[in-house]
Amino acid sequence: MTGAEKSITYSSTRGCPTQKSISFRTAVMRGLAHDRGLFVPDSFPTVSPEELESWRNLSYADLATEVIGKFVKDDEVPRDVLAGIVKKSCGAFRSEDVTPLIKVEGHYILELFHGPTFAFKDVALQMLGNFFEYFLSTGSNDGRLAVLGATSGDTGSAAIYGLRGKKGVDCIILYPNGRVSEIQERQMTTVPDDNIHCVSVEGTFDDCQDIVKASFANQEFRDRVKLGAVNSINWCRVLAQTTYYFWSYFRVTDAEKDVKEVNFSVPTGNFGDILAGYYSKRMGLPVGDLIVATNENDILHRFFTQGEYHREDIQATISPSMDICVSSNFERYLFHLAGDDSTTLANWMSAFESTGKLTISGKMLDKARADFKSARADTDATLKIIKRYNSDHEYMLCPHSAVGVDAVHQLNTADSATVCLATAHFAKFGDACSMAVDPLPTLPKQLSKLWKMQIRSSNCPNDATVVQAFMEKRIEERIAKHAARDERKKMLKNVVLVSAAVGALAMAVSALRRR
Repeated sequence: MTGAEKSITYSSTRGCPTQKSISFRTAVMRGLAHDRGLFVPDSFPTVSPEELESWRNLSYADLATEVIGKFVKDDEVPRDVLAGIVKKSCGAFRSEDVTPLIKVEGHYILELFHGPTFAFKDVALQMLGNFFEYFLSTGSNDGRLAVLGATSGDTGSAAIYGLRGKKGVDCIILYPNGRVSEIQERQMTTVPDDNIHCVSVEGTFDDCQDIVKASFANQEFRDRVKLGAVNSINWCRVLAQTTYYFWSYFRVTDAEKDVKEVNFSVPTGNFGDILAGYYSKRMGLPVGDLIVATNENDILHRFFTQGEYHREDIQATISPSMDICVSSNFERYLFHLAGDDSTTLANWMSAFESTGKLTISGKMLDKARADFKSARADTDATLKIIKRYNSDHEYMLCPHSAVGVDAVHQLNTADSATVCLATAHFAKFGDACSMAVDPLPTLPKQLSKLWKMQIRSSNCPNDATVVQAFMEKRIEERIAKHAARDERKKMLKNVVLVSAAVGALAMAVSALRRR
């Protein structure tokens, strides 16, 4: 690699002229494009078979540096800095492999829950937090960022653990009151750092997401608080997740010499995780089937089987992180399905936002079906899979992971060429898992201790204006607190300096008198 190489640039899916050819730094710091579109790469780097093979024996951190380095060159982040960011991010995981792969019942399971919050989102959010820190320290946003995110369960805690204590960052996480598991709520609300602000909202996850979108659409508010996004719409999260598709491909083909392409089954809500697999395939990774696995909230399954992306009311299920009726990352795929035509995409999204319906057919549907397969697992099927894998293999699946495993059995691809993504540790969904397995295995000590910790949370109505006012108040309070703390430190330093000077002077005077 030479210093002359340029990083990939990004443009909004909706085509606003001011949101084109954006730098990686800007795309990450901005999160959502100002025309409410999502940033997509202006071109895709390719990985040749020879280059791919040269990566086979790299550590996870070194592999991630190579994969991300295909998009991010020295003009954006110097290579040694990029390697440092990746290494620091991977250092937060309990497994040396970061995302270890195991074989169960003839197929593979990629364990993505070895990070600090026991969920796959740690992979991306540890990295995003460290990119934020680097960009703020090198001139972005005047060194200040207010991250506003919505969570259906796991994003919130992963974002909080990725951003806690970061200089210049306030992290405000909205979650639907009573619609996340108790352990998920405790993971968020027991973090004491004063730059973390948890807000339960009276409504659904989609209501929380709508507040986030409305806040980004409010230019005056957005610019005043230096708003940034941490949800899966942030390009950095998708990019960070591509690495584990490469990693698991290598591990499968290490063990299975006859496998040429690897299939992936992904429990899917917001479509960001499986989108990383789609982009990996576009880069040249030998990927076979990409399986979209949904629960009863099956808007994506209906799209890939019937061509109907029709919004319906959310059903509360035992896999709450997938209880989503509009997939926030799906717009990126629709843009590519439309031939990277932002006019077509903008028209589709405008119609969908006004009617709640987007329908495709014919060759367009055939193309979508060629890109993805799908399956739907309801609560009964999910519990049966959890129970069977525990009784037959002594392996516990969380409800979301079980949806992905059930999908490969439905599609008859539960074999040595298939990887099911295990997106969370079962202990995060103890109440649901105990419906299938009782008693449950012992909880990890990092989770069991949460019940002994003090919680800290606020409540707001489902009103963007109220949430925005809350944000500004909390940010102002934290800035004032830190300014007062810094002033005290400055005064204490001055006192120490004066005391040292007085002491030195006294010693000098004493020495003169002795003469």
